[in-house]
Amino acid sequence: MADNLRIALAGVGTVGAGVVRLLEENGSLIAKRAGRTIEVVAVSARDRAKDRGVDLSAYDWEDDMTAFAARGDVDVVVELVGGSDGPALALARKALENGKSLVTANKAMVAHHGLELAQLAEQSGAALRYEAAVAGGIPAIKGLGEGAAANRIERIYGILNGTCNYILSEMESTGRDFADVLAEAQALGYAEADPTFDIEGVDAAHKLSILAALGFGTRLDFASVDTSGISRIRAADIAQADALGYVIRLIGLADVSGSEESLQLFQRVAPYLVAKDHPLAGVSGPTNAVVCEGNFSGRLLFEGAGAGDGPTASAVVADLIDIARGSTPPPFSIPVSALEETAPADPGHRRNRAYIRMVVADKPGVLAEITAAMRDAEVSIESFIQHGQPDGDDAPVLIGMVTHESPEAAVSKALTLLEGSPSLVEEPLVMRLLR
Repeated sequence: MADNLRIALAGVGTVGAGVVRLLEENGSLIAKRAGRTIEVVAVSARDRAKDRGVDLSAYDWEDDMTAFAARGDVDVVVELVGGSDGPALALARKALENGKSLVTANKAMVAHHGLELAQLAEQSGAALRYEAAVAGGIPAIKGLGEGAAANRIERIYGILNGTCNYILSEMESTGRDFADVLAEAQALGYAEADPTFDIEGVDAAHKLSILAALGFGTRLDFASVDTSGISRIRAADIAQADALGYVIRLIGLADVSGSEESLQLFQRVAPYLVAKDHPLAGVSGPTNAVVCEGNFSGRLLFEGAGAGDGPTASAVVADLIDIARGSTPPPFSIPVSALEETAPADPGHRRNRAYIRMVVADKPGVLAEITAAMRDAEVSIESFIQHGQPDGDDAPVLIGMVTHESPEAAVSKALTLLEGSPSLVEEPLVMRLLR
C-alpha cells in the first residue's frame, strides 16, 4: 500500500466532525478502496476548547489555518469554513498555489471564484474537488463530470435546497402558511436563524451555476442566474396547484442554446408548478434531487440527502478517496481554457405555461381589466380560479389563472399593462409550469 494521504482539516463544525468520525469508523474500508490510508494530521477552528463530539487530541492544532499550505506533512487541505471570500478563499488560494490539493464543501466560494481556483490547480498540478458543495451526499458532480461525460447535456434542473423543499412540502401536507412552517423549520434546525440565502434562492443559485458550468462546459456565471425564492408563496397557492394536478417546488433550471460561436446560457432559480407525475413532485422534506438530460443517456435522476453531517462528510471523503487513487480530472471536467464563453439568454423568447396569482380589490370591472390586459398581450387563459378572502365581504380576492403556452415576454407585457392599477392589492406572483 502507498504512503498515507495526509490531510489538514479547516473547520471542525458539524461537517468537519462528521469527516473525522467517518474516517475513524470506516478507516480500514476506505483504505482498501483508496489504495492507502487517509490520515488527518492537523486541524483548525475558531475555538480550540469547544466540545465537538470527536477527539481531536491526536492532531496538530493551527490557530491560523493558512499555515496548512506551508506544511510539508500535508498533501490535501479540506476547507469546511464557508463564505465566498475572507479566510476560506485565502486558504484555498494559498493551498493551491503551494501545490496542495483542495477539497471543499463551499458552494459560494466555488460559484464566485471557481474559475480562478481551477486555474491555480491546473498551474500547480494540484487537485480541486468540490462534490460536497452541491447536493450534500448525492454524487451529482461525479455523475455529471464523469458518469455522463460522453453526452451532450441538454438541460439540468432540480431541487437544490433542502430548507425550501421542507417548507413547501410541509405547507402541502398540513395546509399551513409560509411563516408558520419557516418558524418550525428553524426550530428543527432545517433553516438558519437568518434564512435569507435559502428562502430567497441564493443557495440554490450557487449550486445551479456550478452544475451548469460542469454540465455544459461553460464558464461559471453566477451573476446571470435569475433568482427568486419562496417567501411570497401562500397556502392558497399550494391548494390551487393541488387542484390543478401540481405541487410547488423551488427549482433550479439551466440550459444552453445557440451556436458554438454564440452560446446563450439560461439559468433560473424560482418556484415552479411541477406535475404530480413528474419525478421531482415526489421529492419531499429536506431532500435534494438533480436531473440531467443527456442526448444519449436520456434523463438521469440523482436524489438523496442534500445536507447534514453524514451525507456531506460522505461527499468530502469520496473526493479524498479519488485524490488518494490519483483520479484528479480537471475541476470542471475540461481545462479552464477550453470552457466556452456564453451570454445570458433572453428569457422573453422562452415558451411555457404559467400560473399567475393576483390579489385584487373586490369591486366590479376587475376581471374585465385583467382579461383585457391578457388579450392585449396575446396571452390566452387556460383556467381561472377565484377565491374570496376569509376577512369579510370587502376583503381582497385571490385570483389564480393558468395560461396556455406563450412567450414569457407576453406574460411580462400583460403584467406591465396592469402596473399601477388600483385593482391590484399586491404585486402578481408568476410561477412557470415544469414540463
